[in-house]
Amino acid sequence: MLAFTFPGQGSQRPGMGKPWVDHESWELVTEASEIADRDVADLLLNADAETLKDTRNAQLTTFVLSLMMLDAVERLGFEPSLCAGHSLGEYTALTANGALSFEDGVRLVVERAAAMHEAGEMSPGVMSAVLGLDDDQVETACRRADSDVWVANFNAPGQVVIAGTAAGVQLASEHAKELGAKRVMALPVSGAFHTPLMAPARDRLREA
Repeated sequence: MLAFTFPGQGSQRPGMGKPWVDHESWELVTEASEIADRDVADLLLNADAETLKDTRNAQLTTFVLSLMMLDAVERLGFEPSLCAGHSLGEYTALTANGALSFEDGVRLVVERAAAMHEAGEMSPGVMSAVLGLDDDQVETACRRADSDVWVANFNAPGQVVIAGTAAGVQLASEHAKELGAKRVMALPVSGAFHTPLMAPARDRLREA
């Protein structure tokens, strides 16, 4: 049994499309550009880290590159029995297993990203990964901050993501370090995703 897991935003990096530009699967980039009315190729090849940090760019490029890599693997004769994803990766997984068409997947991701960007402008925020604490300790750090900061993702044992206002995340990070966190690492994202600050995006996406 072969299972594929697809990443969310934050995993993007400059030039991530360069190893694939001459591959047959690159045709998906051209198709996505037409659907989204965006130059996805330019983002994958030339965008800098700050440009890719914008959720409208991070989500679209991560989604398209993930499916392009899947297409490349399937051309070799390997097909997943199961697909799963983290956050944005759920949309990739739904597209990978045929629950969404590629066109519908691109359109939904574009709308999701636009909604989250808008919510982020209304209520700016940041995210950080806390390494080396258990889940309860990270929740304690957020409570001690007594601010707009929440646990956003339980990624794995010893790796928990917090999100909220910049001030709230800073306070929670300090408390996490006092509790013994090995490291608190800022994530390259443009909002406090998976928190109440994203409520406007949820309402807009329901309509989509």
